[in-house]
Parts: sequence; structure tokens; C-alpha cells
Amino acid sequence: MRKVLLSKAIHPEAMRLLQGKVELLVLPDSTMETARKMVANVDGVILRTNIHFTRELIFAAPALRIISRTGVGVDNVDVSAASEKGIMVCNTPGVNTVSVAEHAVALILGLAKTLPALDSAVRRGNWKIRNANKAVDVEGKTLGLIGVGRIGTEVARKCRLAFGMKVIGFDPFVDQGEGITFCSSPEQVFREADFVSIHVPYSKETHHLVQETMLRLMKPEAYLINTSRGSIVDEAALAAALSTGQIAGAGLDVMEEEPPAAANPLFGLDSVILTPHAAALSRECEMKVAIEAAQAIVDFAEGSEPAHVFNKVEILRR
Repeated sequence: MRKVLLSKAIHPEAMRLLQGKVELLVLPDSTMETARKMVANVDGVILRTNIHFTRELIFAAPALRIISRTGVGVDNVDVSAASEKGIMVCNTPGVNTVSVAEHAVALILGLAKTLPALDSAVRRGNWKIRNANKAVDVEGKTLGLIGVGRIGTEVARKCRLAFGMKVIGFDPFVDQGEGITFCSSPEQVFREADFVSIHVPYSKETHHLVQETMLRLMKPEAYLINTSRGSIVDEAALAAALSTGQIAGAGLDVMEEEPPAAANPLFGLDSVILTPHAAALSRECEMKVAIEAAQAIVDFAEGSEPAHVFNKVEILRR
């Protein structure tokens, strides 16, 4: 029977899918030392975000043939090393679309209506905060998308239909979408949008895509939302822009360092809403991604090709 290592426990429904089909091991902690020992004789891994599957780990696992991610992002896998060894890296594209899109919209509304500041003030006995008039309406405002894939498109649909927002976007791989006006550059999106929402995967090309120069293009009353990956945004530059009032606020579900250090400059700013990389962790989504990641392992164990092999082309080139 194939041995499969879980980097962390997954939804019970997914566990039931795997029972009797593979032998399951669960990583007891997220240290590299423990991971190295436990991958030594496993055939597969179901990987969450609690550990980075490095080249070192991959080459410490001679029997490994599949790494199945409980999510669409594979930035915590050395895909190049996996492809070099013929290891399939599977993910779950599309499963988290609704949950992440809803979270992005929630951040837009929370920022526009200054919900954290109002809540905090009321708890401190400051009822007069209601007269501060800091909230804004989203009706008729311009939403700018950087990345117009599944999630960006769903955010656009919700904002356009629910709030009558105008939607503009930039994506080097997409040039059309219902109700979306495409821009010739990301700079144009940053200049024109009232809310800029980031929906691109992390790569060398997108590292610090949002930096000082880009932030300077934004309107002083504009907001930045990031539910993709933390390192796409230069947090030091963002903190500076927020501190000086260069932009109005930011909503981040992801950060450059997770969890962030206590000294992170964003912590001291009331104009930021921070959530702990939880956009895809709704009850419904957590179950769906776990089941799909588990199904990839079952397919592999039964001799079938999983539905979503991220590095299929690279493996075929070997």
C-alpha cells in the first residue's frame, strides 16, 4: 500500500476518502528536521501551507512520486526540483474561487466603511465616532484588477452586479472578460482605480510588483487589496504610503512573512485590515480543497493520472 504523508491534518471527509487506499502519516510538527525524516520512504505528500517543500526535502524522498497541494498556489513547492525527479505536483485550481473572491469583497467593504475603526471606537465608549464621516460608498467606484483569472473575474462580477462598480483590469495572459475594460499596463490600473485588487500568482516576475513607484500612482483616496501572495507587495513601501496618507488604506490577507513579526510596521496603522491568510479557509472551501487534493492521491494510488498536474509539461520534457 502506498504511504502518504500529510503535512497537516485535513478535513475528515478527505481523510475518509483516503482510508483503506493508502497508508497515512501525519507530520507532527513543521520543522525541516522532522519533515526530512518522515519523507524518506513515502510515495506521496498532501501539502498545506505549513511547510515549504524544498529541493532538499524532495531529494530526501527517493520514493516520492506525487505532491498534492490543498490549494491553487504551489509557491511552497520547489516545482523545478520536483519536475527534475519526475514528481507530479498537483493543485486544486478553481476550488477556492468563491471563497477568496468573497473575502476580497469583504475587505473592500470593510475598508470603505471603516468597520474595524468603528468597532474599536464603540468598544472604547466613543459613540461620537459616527460623526467622523470617514466612510465612503463603493457604488459607482472603479475596481482595478491586477490579474483577471478565475478569482479576479469573480470579484469583478460580484462588485459590478452588487454595487454597480466600473471594473478595469490588466492581465498579460487575458484580454477580455464580461464587464471588464482592459488596460494596456498595470500602471494604468493603479492610476485610475479607487480599489486595486491583486490576483496574480507569486513568481520572480511578480515579486514586489506593488512597490513605491506603483503606489505613488494611486489616488490618495484609493485602497489596495491583496488576497494572492504576500511578497507581491513591498510591505515597507506600503507602510510608508499609508503613514503619509499617500493612499487611503489597505486590506491584506497575505503577508511577506507568515506569521508576521511583532515589529511589522503595518501593525501600527489603523488604515489597514489584516487577516491571517484565511480567505480560502471557509468551512466549505476547506472541505472542497482537501477532498480534491485527496482525490489526486487516490487517482495516483489507483494508477490514474490526477486531474490537475501543475508540472505536467515539464515532466513530459524530461
